[in-house]
Amino acid sequence: MSSPQNKKPTSGKAADMRPVDIYFAKYAESHQNPTNKSIHWICVPLIVFSLFGLLWSIPFPYLKFLGSYNGFFNWASFLIAFSIYYYYKLSPVLSYFMLLVLMLFSFGVIGLAEWQKGGGPALWLVCLVIFVLSWVGQFIGHKIEGKKPSFLDDIKFLLIGPVWLLHFILKKYSIKY
Repeated sequence: MSSPQNKKPTSGKAADMRPVDIYFAKYAESHQNPTNKSIHWICVPLIVFSLFGLLWSIPFPYLKFLGSYNGFFNWASFLIAFSIYYYYKLSPVLSYFMLLVLMLFSFGVIGLAEWQKGGGPALWLVCLVIFVLSWVGQFIGHKIEGKKPSFLDDIKFLLIGPVWLLHFILKKYSIKY
């Protein structure tokens, strides 16, 4: 007997769709307006990046056995582990690509942390400003759409938004997810 995750969509009916495709279809219901979609292409990655940076900023206990890698294991590591596991359960391919995105975000956060060390603004402050402005943009997009954000019905949609965008990129390059 095959699991629901291994089923391929055939007729497009919910019973024939994989859970990830059902989530994408449900998420798409409140993301039809082109302006709202454009706002999401900007704000969703910024929200993920800024959340990542905010978690990175929270002091983490020093773990001596990590040596010079101690600063790279932090609270954001748990976000990576949890989200990648969740995405893997939905679609291994999407999880691999999302891991790549999070690695790129790590590079950006490290750059902001280095800027802070050189006298720039605090990492947490930069990320907080990005986080707040991005959420304002999201709510403006949904006001334009005329529909409430999906996560108000199901908190899982906070995790679905980033991979919903990613799946469009994979489809564009004919990469099956």
